[in-house]
Amino acid sequence: MFLAEEAAKAAQAASTFNGFDVFVILFTIVIAIGVVRLLASPKKNIFAIGFGGISLVVFLVMDAVMVMSWMGKL
Repeated sequence: MFLAEEAAKAAQAASTFNGFDVFVILFTIVIAIGVVRLLASPKKNIFAIGFGGISLVVFLVMDAVMVMSWMGKL
């Protein structure tokens, strides 16, 4: 009985990771690269920089919430 309870706890703890989490991290990296390239270009597109910046902030917040849920803080 003790082993079954421990296995259930381990399965519940492992279930916080989702396969989509990897794609969220990859999208965050791609958006960050895009924003850096926009800021480094000689011809600035203010709309694209603003849109990319807001998207980057949203994805960084999603990453922070995702990692906190992995650690069991949420």
